[in-house]
Amino acid sequence: MALRISLLLTSFLLFTASALAATYMEGFLKNGNFEEKPKPGAIKKTVLQGKYALPSWEINGFVEYISAGPQPGGMYFNVAHGVHADEVLRVSVGTVFGDLPLQTLYSSNGGDTYAWGFKLNSTAVKVTFRNTGVQEDPACGPLIDAVAIKELFPPMPTRDNLVKNYGFEEGPHRLVNTSNGVLLPPRQEDLTSPLPGWMIESLKAVKFIDKKHFNVPFGLAAVELVAGRESAIAQILRTIPGKVYGLTFTIGDARNGCHGSMMVEAFAAKDTFKVPFESKGKGGFKTVSFKFKAITARTRITFYSSYYHTSIDDFGSLCGPILDEVRVFPTA
Repeated sequence: MALRISLLLTSFLLFTASALAATYMEGFLKNGNFEEKPKPGAIKKTVLQGKYALPSWEINGFVEYISAGPQPGGMYFNVAHGVHADEVLRVSVGTVFGDLPLQTLYSSNGGDTYAWGFKLNSTAVKVTFRNTGVQEDPACGPLIDAVAIKELFPPMPTRDNLVKNYGFEEGPHRLVNTSNGVLLPPRQEDLTSPLPGWMIESLKAVKFIDKKHFNVPFGLAAVELVAGRESAIAQILRTIPGKVYGLTFTIGDARNGCHGSMMVEAFAAKDTFKVPFESKGKGGFKTVSFKFKAITARTRITFYSSYYHTSIDDFGSLCGPILDEVRVFPTA
């Protein structure tokens, strides 16, 4: 877009320790799905007019209020989570910000769902969305369809398993009618990752999937490695140098039409493990076990897919093997 856009939440989010302890926080922000329409006179065609044109949000710059369906100029916006949407690219919470790399579209149904993690020592914060790009057509730009928040709890390792959040059960909010999973953006460190305990240290995203819409071997959630070697997930464990540890994990397919010869590569200390899996795209998995010797007091375990895959029913949708139930434990 020729002008930057901003959506500023007018109602502050409270993050006091006592409030979080008393009330669990999860769900849409106020008018987070943009279904509360602008007031009459606050919109001209699709362009919002004035700072407070959109209920519960503040506007700065060129922002359009887009309804699902045919648009002027022959375009069609497929709005997945409701009826209306607005444009966004950069997300900021207080003084912390991150840019979502929207250049890669992981699904071909018109949009992807992203999660972004943050940690602040503030009792009140302002959430901001901004398009920082420049397009030739001022009417073009990224869309934002729904904004929700979820309080995440830091997982801890146990005596029997050094891996935090080993089954990926602690993760981002899943929008009610999101059937494509939630993308975890790249370069997210473990302290601020939307997947607690894990780092997304690759150039492309990793997908967080749930049991309601996908094949999940254990529990309610898993991750899908959707972009080959560009989609990697890692964690740093506390280990004793010279001690031998066992590593087990489960791989499979998400029952989403992702088929063919798959390979998951795992790294621990100086060891590399390659696990093949022949997928028919209908849901299947296997669990493997290995051993490695720790070299230092910190051992990084990393997982990625060796190959790129797309769905057999939709060649525009990236997919890959799923990873679940990662365990590391000292051997006798």
